[in-house]
Amino acid sequence: MSQTPSIAGAWHRPMVARSADEKHRSATALELFFDLSFVAAVAQAAVAFEHELAEGHIAHGVLGYALVFFAIWWAWMNFTWFASAYDTDDVAYRLLTLVQITGALIMAAGAAEALQSQDFTVITWGYVVMRLAMVSQWLRAARADPERRTSCLRYAVGILVVQVGWVARLFVPDDGGLVLFVLLALAELGVPVWAERAATTTWHPHHIAERYGLFTLIVLGESIIAATMAVRTALDGDAALGDVATLVVGGILTVFALWWLYFAQNAPRRLTGLHSALLWGYGHYAVFASAGAVGAGLALNVAHATGHGHLGDHAAAAAYTVPVAVFITIVWLLHHRASEVRGASDIIHPPAVLAILAATFAPEPVLVTGILAALLIAATLVVAARTTPAPRQT
Repeated sequence: MSQTPSIAGAWHRPMVARSADEKHRSATALELFFDLSFVAAVAQAAVAFEHELAEGHIAHGVLGYALVFFAIWWAWMNFTWFASAYDTDDVAYRLLTLVQITGALIMAAGAAEALQSQDFTVITWGYVVMRLAMVSQWLRAARADPERRTSCLRYAVGILVVQVGWVARLFVPDDGGLVLFVLLALAELGVPVWAERAATTTWHPHHIAERYGLFTLIVLGESIIAATMAVRTALDGDAALGDVATLVVGGILTVFALWWLYFAQNAPRRLTGLHSALLWGYGHYAVFASAGAVGAGLALNVAHATGHGHLGDHAAAAAYTVPVAVFITIVWLLHHRASEVRGASDIIHPPAVLAILAATFAPEPVLVTGILAALLIAATLVVAARTTPAPRQT
């Protein structure tokens, strides 16, 4: 039965847990709308990251990008897993979700400032808006789901306490801000582990896999947009198409290959329990962050090819090859358990990653990276064709 509220009814539903075996469970329009609110945050972080690298502030840019993207990823992840278990789609749920979207937009407005100057004031207040709504959702779930009440209350208390810590961090001197950020981030990661020990919430494997896939598409899409804008800017200047042709081809090959690699696996069958779900969810921080960094790295190399920026050839190349290598490595690790490393397909990935890192020193690193990524996909297809049993003749 549809859960879409009409104007006349469905103002309030008990927030009972949804079944983990529910058929045809897919992302809702509200979840997609929620994802789109993060496009601005991802774009702002990527542009600011590119700017820092172009100015030669490599260490500062990498650190700032890692911190800001943690904030983006964690805010998205909190909502995603809650919605998988308790999406009632009534009016109260929708309104609280819209409040969270407002918080995400506030957070996006502060992304660039946080990355460039380590000033997380705006992001923190955006988090306050999101977290108050999230705590309200968990309290609703605790009231309506006695079986998992302790877990829901632990989520509410944990989120609230850590959020108080984030606000308090705004008043800590700069020299202690990074240490406290790391401690609070670890506390954030610990809240689901602590809460789920009381009783596991009923997240849906297929729904979770789809949600993560959709956000991966969003981040890869931002990479394409960033690269397109960089090429357009170069062509509007004094650059000719030939100056950036190899970068365009290499970038296209790379993004296509990363998409193929990510969606080549059956993700839901990996989500078999709490342990695998935590590894999957937490591991995607590196997936999302590296995918976003690919676009920033490509845009940086376009600027470098046209004589802009302060980086040397190898440093500019590394800004592209390293995030591509990280993306391939993490996706490979997430999709393959240790007992399967002996498979022929698994042997292909480590040499491919090393070759991509070595492409940093190639004359055309972006083009070589794209070719290597495409060859990796071709090799996996060949191996899969040879190892897949032929269908029986009837």
